[in-house]
Amino acid sequence: MDSPAAVARQYVDAVSAKDFATVTTLYADNIVWHQPGANRFSGTLHGPDAVNAMIGAMMTISQGTFELAVTGAPMVNGDQVAVPVHFSGRRDGVTLGQDGIDVLRIQDGRIIEVRLFSSAQEDEDTFWGTE
Repeated sequence: MDSPAAVARQYVDAVSAKDFATVTTLYADNIVWHQPGANRFSGTLHGPDAVNAMIGAMMTISQGTFELAVTGAPMVNGDQVAVPVHFSGRRDGVTLGQDGIDVLRIQDGRIIEVRLFSSAQEDEDTFWGTE
């Protein structure tokens, strides 16, 4: 079975490549996703279908420009992995680009929980809007 660091690396590599078929295989059936802020995507999602729907909507709203890049080595603490990232996108002439930390909790080779942290949450909220 892959280590938490290896699963986290597979995940961010697949997201960076926009290989969402692979991303989905890394989610546990009972994944819980905590999306920060006060925008249309904020809140807690349960299950791969809900997470995939949110990511799909982000891609649609950003006209496919939403991107995630790893900016440093994953940091492991037991079953949790913190991954420094930079995420960006364009929408209606507005550009989003900021750093964040994605914290993945991994058990039995699958991601069971995700908590995201954004360096400029208000800017991200403005970018995604409320509807």
